[in-house]
Amino acid sequence: MDTTALRSAYGRLLDAAAIPDLGVADDGGWDADQVLAHLLSVDAATAAVALGVVAGARPAFDNRVSLDTWNLGRIIAEHSGRADLIDHVRSQAAVLCDIADRLDEQAASVLVPTLLLSDDELVLDAPIPLSSLIDGLAGSHVPGHTQQLLDLRTAPGKP
Repeated sequence: MDTTALRSAYGRLLDAAAIPDLGVADDGGWDADQVLAHLLSVDAATAAVALGVVAGARPAFDNRVSLDTWNLGRIIAEHSGRADLIDHVRSQAAVLCDIADRLDEQAASVLVPTLLLSDDELVLDAPIPLSSLIDGLAGSHVPGHTQQLLDLRTAPGKP
């Protein structure tokens, strides 16, 4: 697989995550640390699925654990602060991209039962090729969270 787009998407996300004074979401949504913890969870699960496919297993992908606020809090607590979270996202994204770079066409085309939720709404409940799961990170998931981080910028005069 070609991970050029995914690596670029992570570069933009990491730049956004490093912006000082990221505030809280106006709508009560996730703060920057929760976004980063979510990405760590999703990336680990995606890498595990990819490695499972290579090992001959037929794993499924279910993003519910990466949405669980208790789990996000646990991930955040395991880090010494935002810089540590950013470093972990950077290294884990590199691992995921390295795994994806090595997938051959046969492995990339394996159908993975996938359950995706967003804002308590079902987005997908169907098998998709492993390549689509990974490409979806570059095409919408990571850019969406990059925008979410940018939306947390504290505007002048905003508390």
